[in-house]
Amino acid sequence: MVDPRTPDARMLDSRMQEPEHRHAPMFVISVAAELADMHPQTLRQYDRIGLVTPRRQGGRHRRYSPYNIVQLRQIQQLSQEGVSLEGIRRVLDLQNRVEVLEETVEALRQELRESQRHSTEPRFFAVGPHGDVVTVARGRRARANTQALVLWEPGPRRR
Repeated sequence: MVDPRTPDARMLDSRMQEPEHRHAPMFVISVAAELADMHPQTLRQYDRIGLVTPRRQGGRHRRYSPYNIVQLRQIQQLSQEGVSLEGIRRVLDLQNRVEVLEETVEALRQELRESQRHSTEPRFFAVGPHGDVVTVARGRRARANTQALVLWEPGPRRR
């Protein structure tokens, strides 16, 4: 296992804190194998089966990112706990999906904050002619669709 006090481990930890460097390809296979405490052949095997896919420099040489190293360490831990390679693949896939969704949610939150910051008056919403949500001015209605089908069922007659 890599000693957390070594310069390589400290550098890896600092790179993981910087989002712009997290996925930057920077480690050749021998350094990545040492950081992950694995044999380089194991990394090649994981690349072949698609568990960890490093970027290629010049189309040939593998370059591992700090994120890839974290993945390799996680694969090693799951493997030691008895999880099969297919199980590990599913875990990594689900983690990637969660990460993408979290990034999407954060982007939407940022977009909402921006739009709220630029909006000075309240907005009103209505159902548009195609069933979509539209914004309308206060006291206005959404434009009616003349080709709309309206279902109506008469209620009981009043006497």
